[in-house]
Amino acid sequence: MATSVTMPALGESVTEGTVTTWLKQVGDTVELDEPIVEVSTDKVDSEVPSPVAGVLLEILVPEDETVEVGTEIARIGDASEASAAPAAAPADAPVEAPAAPVAAPVETAAAPASAPAQGTEVRMPALGESVTEGTVTTWLKSVGDAVDADEPLLEVSTDKVDSEVPSPVAGFLAEIRVPEDETVEVGTVVAIISSSAPSAAPVAETAAPAAPVAPAAPTAPAAPAAPAAPAAPAAPVAPAAPAAPAAPAAPVDPFPNASTLAQTAAAAPVVEAPAVVTGSAYVTPIVRKLARELGVDLATVSGTGVGGRVRREDIEAAAAAARAAVAAPAAPAAPAAPATPAATVREPSPLRGTTEKMSRLRQTIARRMVESLQTAAQLTTVIEVDVTKVAALRARSKDAFLAKHGTKLTFLPFFVKAATEALAYHPKINATINDKEVTYFDYEHVGIAVDTPRGLLVPVMKNAGEKDIAGIAASINDLAARTRDSKIGPDELSGSTFTVTNTGSGGALFDTPVLNMPETAIMGVGTIVKRPVVMKGADGADVIAIRSMVYLSLSYDHRLVDGADASRFLMDVKKRLEEGAFEADLGL
Repeated sequence: MATSVTMPALGESVTEGTVTTWLKQVGDTVELDEPIVEVSTDKVDSEVPSPVAGVLLEILVPEDETVEVGTEIARIGDASEASAAPAAAPADAPVEAPAAPVAAPVETAAAPASAPAQGTEVRMPALGESVTEGTVTTWLKSVGDAVDADEPLLEVSTDKVDSEVPSPVAGFLAEIRVPEDETVEVGTVVAIISSSAPSAAPVAETAAPAAPVAPAAPTAPAAPAAPAAPAAPAAPVAPAAPAAPAAPAAPVDPFPNASTLAQTAAAAPVVEAPAVVTGSAYVTPIVRKLARELGVDLATVSGTGVGGRVRREDIEAAAAAARAAVAAPAAPAAPAAPATPAATVREPSPLRGTTEKMSRLRQTIARRMVESLQTAAQLTTVIEVDVTKVAALRARSKDAFLAKHGTKLTFLPFFVKAATEALAYHPKINATINDKEVTYFDYEHVGIAVDTPRGLLVPVMKNAGEKDIAGIAASINDLAARTRDSKIGPDELSGSTFTVTNTGSGGALFDTPVLNMPETAIMGVGTIVKRPVVMKGADGADVIAIRSMVYLSLSYDHRLVDGADASRFLMDVKKRLEEGAFEADLGL
């Protein structure tokens, strides 16, 4: 008996979720707790594990479709229930692939009755909480193209996120129902994937005697000559197939024929890889952005993902290789040598002089930032802190800390520790305003701002006030890593009572951070710099010494927090940091 997989509840107040990526396809074997689908809300992206071991029998909700929590999205059952559908026409698929571009309209008109049986619907997915529609931004495949399971078909955009929609099954793109730049409601069918080439249904009967021609599959791709007969029924075109072999060596075939592409990519030398990347393999906006940031030319990168897809790891590997190549000649070469690669890395952005639509995710971020500024009376107070003692403690303890805890000791845990201790004595800083009421929290759930390829996200460290430096460091590293890898759970992206943002990681001296509503305060940590400072010597006289200094900024909601409240809080944080007595919190 089949077991249902439902859309899980992914956080407080979350009522719906979007299926972003199916990690398994119909017919695949799955183990208990093995991830089968990735879902998204406006809070988080999360994987949904299989509740049982078995075979994925049916996918009920396509990628990029949004459904309510509790909605059945898939069924898992025994292997005996799984294999009937795709077994119908595997042999014909390669033969008919070339004719697919021509026959797509014919299939839709001539054999509508067979489409539901042989075709798999691709629907506009739900990509976040309250998302009701999405826009098709780019079709990555054309009608008639062969597609693999999980191979990206199109890119869609909502006000929550831009995402690729992969094919739920292997087959052929039989029909595109929604053109680019058109916006449709979530759940709308945007395409049909058939198990055989679009023209297979009408041609299979007339082509039955042509079974001997099947071996000619490699030459059959010459059917691109068939575009001359798009208006004619597919059946009459079949006789033209014998004429097609006249162009067996036609190099045009590899473009529509996925099998030939795969063979070419496998057999070709590395030099051919860039052609595959720039031609058929899709590169996500996130990967393109990373490539720009690292100065990597996508045309030189060979993708290792599904269908030759370029992944983040490919870009990072290419960047590392480029750095290594630059470093080698740099040693014996004149100082001018390093300057050349630097100029390449700093190429002007390709966005210069262009106009593009703002992604829906960016629109959502923009809206929330404006709402924050329009709702709260925001003000920022900045103080200067001498963290020389903290820097010295970190320098002499970091190796032992790493050896014992397996986590690098950075400066951020010290700031978080000092802040959480101070929150216990300054309730207005750890509160929220609900209309005419104020709620003061008796716990410290600290949000840690994390810069990711998707944008700024704020995972939450629960009960941070109960942790020592070792616990805080481990939590920060874990949350940051899982957030960047889209492994963070939705409940971990909400519920914070206070936020810390490390603006100094980018070299900023200080910032005026915007409140993470509905919190009443957010603390920004600037970069630590060594500089001469006037201070009291042992004899009480003024002396100039080199000290490690940092700016701490606190943005707060002036509806509840006054400037004096903010200053008192920051001064407590300053005192704790300048004392530098954190040895007992290191867990060594």
